[in-house]
Amino acid sequence: MNAPASIQTITPAELKRKIDAGEEIRLIDVREQQEWEHCRIEGAEWKPLSQARVWIGEIDPTGGPYVFYCHHGMRSGQVCMYLAQQGAQQAYNLTGGIDRWSLDVDSSVPRY
Repeated sequence: MNAPASIQTITPAELKRKIDAGEEIRLIDVREQQEWEHCRIEGAEWKPLSQARVWIGEIDPTGGPYVFYCHHGMRSGQVCMYLAQQGAQQAYNLTGGIDRWSLDVDSSVPRY
């Protein structure tokens, strides 16, 4: 029996360092439309979890790096778990989601 796949994580501070260093990262927000309209991380793509059946096939498990985020990290963690089960090596969940991003990196991003 295979062990369950585990997800990789990245902290907001680590992500910020990588962005500032010019590393190519595909940042994907999986929150719903109302949340996306309220606030987002600059440069992110919007792909709501509720529509994952439509867009998940666009994510190449051999590609990346991808960083997924939501409000606190639960929904994006589900996406990362699925991708890990598909063999993805570079799918990361943003620890604490956009809420922690606001606390640790960019306080101009409204919390809710």
